[in-house]
Amino acid sequence: MADDELRAITWEGDHVRLIDQTRLPGELVMLDIDEVDPLVDAIARLAVRGAPALGAAGALGVVVALRQAEREGWDDATRDAAITRVRDARPTAINLAWGVDRVLAQLPHGTEAVLADALALIREDEEANRALGRAGADWIQQRIPDRPIRVLTHCNTGMLATTAWGTALGIVRELATRDAIELVYVDETRPLLQGARLTAWELAEEGIAHRVQVDGAAASTILRGMVDVAIIGADRIAANGDTANKIGSVGVALACADAGVPFLVAAPASTVDPATRSGEEIEIEERAAEEVTFFASDRTAPEASPAFNPAFDVTPARLISAIVTEVGAETPAELAARLDAALTVPA
Repeated sequence: MADDELRAITWEGDHVRLIDQTRLPGELVMLDIDEVDPLVDAIARLAVRGAPALGAAGALGVVVALRQAEREGWDDATRDAAITRVRDARPTAINLAWGVDRVLAQLPHGTEAVLADALALIREDEEANRALGRAGADWIQQRIPDRPIRVLTHCNTGMLATTAWGTALGIVRELATRDAIELVYVDETRPLLQGARLTAWELAEEGIAHRVQVDGAAASTILRGMVDVAIIGADRIAANGDTANKIGSVGVALACADAGVPFLVAAPASTVDPATRSGEEIEIEERAAEEVTFFASDRTAPEASPAFNPAFDVTPARLISAIVTEVGAETPAELAARLDAALTVPA
């Protein structure tokens, strides 16, 4: 899989083209979307997902709404309601709303200006991903300099979750280019098994040694000394360094803390939300009960048994060794101090 040949989401002349990630690994299906309803549906059902890819979906979604409004003669209120539907399609990931809000600043200059800014956002994301990958790989190799590294990942944070290259998995890919990966343990990751279906697919395509494991095995794998570093992504990073990621992430962090294993969070700087003071303020999306009570079309729990199916959890800053963005690797405390300094207005 050459990174210059395949993208999770792109703009193709007059429409969005994205990989339907619900169909992987069985088949590679591309969706061509030029209307708001199918784009919102694709976001909601995780056909496109991952914080950076959702930023691109938000930005391009504004273009889709503007062009549909022009074709169908919408008034401004109808157009704005459609844009809001795109913005609110997934509540936990900050990047979706960020992508919408960024390009809306160009709205007074017309649709083509909005599109140009959306395409710039996509280019910047790839550049940020690659810088992030180098920074994370450097941080790890400074601490484990003399041998190939055993990594544990949770959820999917590669090309499929971004516009290109990847965040946490981008660090793995960078280490692989340095011949510094021994093995990657891939947590299967609820909901929708995004590790088993997507991360494993990316690693297999790249020929990077890996094993898929159930989420419940992660803590044991870490405590048995089989992991040198855990690397996850983030859908939102609060100002104090708390991070939201796919459900099960905090369990990995707790096991790493007990075992003395570094726990890294990798995400673009756009995922940092200074307006969210701590993880307690992050809205946790809950998904359909059927994802828990059924396996494919077969019921696995009694009909009388309800389900609790949060899609995300919050890892406290105290459990995180470093947060890696394109800015570099810094501790949560250093991140919080940098944000505080940026927000402080001189007297």
